[in-house]
Formats: sequence, C-alpha cells, structure tokens
Amino acid sequence: MKEREYLQDNKPIYFDFVQTQKDFIVDEIPLAEFRGNGNFLVLHVKKIELTTWDMIAIFAEFLKIPAEKIGYAGLKDKHATTTQYISVEAKYENSFKKFKHPQIKILKTTRHTHSIRMGDLAGNKFSINLFDIDDIKAGQIEKLARKAEKFGIPNYFGYQRFGRDNDSIEQAKEMIAGDLYIKDAKLKKFLISVYQSVRFNEWLKERVLLSREKNGGNFMLLEGDVYLSHEGKLFTPKNIPTKDFEDNKVVPTGLLCGRDVYRARDVAREIEEKYDDEFLYEKGLRREALVFPHSVELKYNKNFGLMNISFKLPKGAYATVFLESIANRNFTAKDVKLK
Repeated sequence: MKEREYLQDNKPIYFDFVQTQKDFIVDEIPLAEFRGNGNFLVLHVKKIELTTWDMIAIFAEFLKIPAEKIGYAGLKDKHATTTQYISVEAKYENSFKKFKHPQIKILKTTRHTHSIRMGDLAGNKFSINLFDIDDIKAGQIEKLARKAEKFGIPNYFGYQRFGRDNDSIEQAKEMIAGDLYIKDAKLKKFLISVYQSVRFNEWLKERVLLSREKNGGNFMLLEGDVYLSHEGKLFTPKNIPTKDFEDNKVVPTGLLCGRDVYRARDVAREIEEKYDDEFLYEKGLRREALVFPHSVELKYNKNFGLMNISFKLPKGAYATVFLESIANRNFTAKDVKLK
C-alpha cells in the first residue's frame, strides 16, 4: 500500500516531472505588502540550484555577519528556480551594489519596519512542467485539478520532508526511542519534526481511507474533530459543521503530537490517539487536514507532449502532493531527478 493515499481513487496517470531550474519554478507570496520604509532592507531574491540555507550562508559571508541576522520566511527547494524574500538591517543597503553570484540575483529591494520571520508568507506559486502527456492525460489532469480546487486535497507532508531514502525517518524513530543520541541541537529539532510529520501522515492516511470507504471519497468529518476557522481560531463544535466546511469557512485539522496542544475528542480522538505521543516534550501543533489549490492554470503543448501547470498553495503545503493527488501514485526524490 502507498505511503500517501488520496481521496479520489482513480486509475494512476503516468506522467513525469523533474525538479530542475527550468521545469520547477517556485515564487514566494509574502504575507502582506512591505511598508517601503523602516530600519530593515527587504530583498526579493531569485536563486537557482541552492537551498535557502545555502543562499543565507552566501549572503552572511558576503556581509560578514552571522546567518541568524538574516531573516527569511520559508525554506525553498534546491533543485528549482525559486524566488523568496529575505531581510537584513538597512545599514547594509549600499553593500549590495557590489554583490554578484552566478546562482543568485537580487530582483528588487524595499524597506520594512521589522525583520522577516519564519512563517511570514501567505503561500507559494508554482509553475511545473509535466512530460509524456497526450490528449487523454491532458483532459484527465484538467478535470482532477479542477476537482482539487473545489474539494481540496489531503495536506500530507511530501517526500522532501523525509530525506532521499526516508533515512531521516529511521533516525527520528531511533532518537525518540532512546536508541540514538544526537548532540547537534538543530539536527535534534529537525528529527523531532520528522517524527511528528510521520505520525501526522499516518493519521491522515487512515482518515482518507475511511473517507473513501464510508463517504464516497469526500473527506469525512467526525464528532470531536478540531477545526481551524478563517480567523485562525482552533475549536471543537458541539455539532459537526458540515455547512461551514462545504462553504470553506472551516477546515478539520490533524495533530502534530507534543505538549500544550489542542487534542480531538470523542470519535475523532479514537483515531488520533493511535498516532499521538503525549510524552514528547516538543510543543505540539495542529495542521490542516485538507488544503485547497487555487489560481490553477494549465497549458497543453500537444506537439511536445508537455503540459505546464501553475497554481498557488498556502504555506506549508507541498506542490508534489498536489501532483500525487492527480496522478494517484506516490513520487520519491529519485523519481524527479534527471535520468
């Protein structure tokens, strides 16, 4: 059985995509407009074949400052062309006139009143080329993409979260079990997040299979579910809010296990409890069970058997999960590298 199951159990669609600078493009969408004044300089940066951390390290070395002095909102893929926003103190503004790097281009600068913080983004816009497309596949992809816009897709953590060979999953499990000692604080924190992500994905898979079995492939709401409102409030209503869910006013959430977190109740808790770890000291969180792609555009080039699909996703959601939901099959890091 697949690691990630999807609500529409269609026959698999076989197409290819590769994470390269030409075929996988990601543009960060800021949380709000930057003020245009203030003590911080915001740089809109394009990078190619670099991780966000690689880019931050290059800027830190150029400015001769600690990497922690550079603000950023999210982590972007290495094997892609990506744009994102970073911030530094405005006193370094003139220094950037001399900045040159073959894989980094500063597109624009502006001022803001505070540094960019992790999570300060609304989402990301993706443009991805799909290969080995024919007329039938093009029609199927269009139909399923539109369906995803309306009904949403399971908000799994994608394969990127777990390392090239899922090696970080085994490390995380060994560390949590006490069989592996990790001294590095950053690595330890990362492995805890991997552990939380695995359990979330396992919970979501069970809920998806339940929805396919008992609710015709529409996500099945249960008594005791914890919902997230548009205002960002978590709550468990007395009655299942079917109408608000259908109107996209609320979305059910799943548990990222840990301390000090709102847990489900009743029937929903019976499933959630199987994937919980109440002894994990790391702070727990809730994550939306479904995510809704929007602004979907598809361009099919029959002569080249190619389709470009562009779309927007909220922060934390994976473009590859959207593609998996269309293909109804799981991808791995090995699948999306150039042969």
